[in-house]
Amino acid sequence: MKRRITLNDSFFSDFGTFLMKRSADIAESATQHLVVVLVSLLIATAVGVGIGLLVWDKPVMRSVAIAGAGVGLTIPSMALLALLIPILGLGWTPTIAGLAFYSLLPIIRNTVVGLREVPAAVSESALGMGMGKVKTMFRVQLPMAWPVVLTGVRVSAQLSMGIAAIAAYVGGPGLGEMIFKGLSSLGSKNALNFAIVGTVGVIVLALLLDGAFVLIRRLTTSRGLRV
Repeated sequence: MKRRITLNDSFFSDFGTFLMKRSADIAESATQHLVVVLVSLLIATAVGVGIGLLVWDKPVMRSVAIAGAGVGLTIPSMALLALLIPILGLGWTPTIAGLAFYSLLPIIRNTVVGLREVPAAVSESALGMGMGKVKTMFRVQLPMAWPVVLTGVRVSAQLSMGIAAIAAYVGGPGLGEMIFKGLSSLGSKNALNFAIVGTVGVIVLALLLDGAFVLIRRLTTSRGLRV
């Protein structure tokens, strides 16, 4: 006769008690996690789109920018964060710097790809109508490339959400602190609870942020460019 495997009711009871007692701490950690990701993402978007605008039509510089950002992405996140400690110390600053650094590649690459996909005839028509290069870029080319650019930002957001958890290694804010606390105290009463809450919290935040980007894309993309 097969034995039925059941979950221990005491686990759910203990986990529920943990959630109630730590609800304020969990909410604070989740808020900090989201804020640090959004701040780093804004910085990376400004820098990445700026670089993309400068190099998209220059083959050599374009290759250097994308290759450089790609090589940077191969650096282990924990190693980079450790290298930032002597320069930026602990806490928010190295976390934001590290997350912004890792977010650059998708944004630069998608900015370049998006701008290169704009039909040349459209840009030439805008110039022929008297628009200057700068006006053509911001009134015609960038709006047409925006869905592709935003996809790069969306990818960077998901990447940053995961790396932000590792930033607890340098005293960074967020849910990573709970994950590290749980892993470092395995065997203790609440070790598993800390690890589960931190991990699930990161997943939930990632899903919510991804849903927000779907809405942002719909609201900021002209109807004719929506897929």
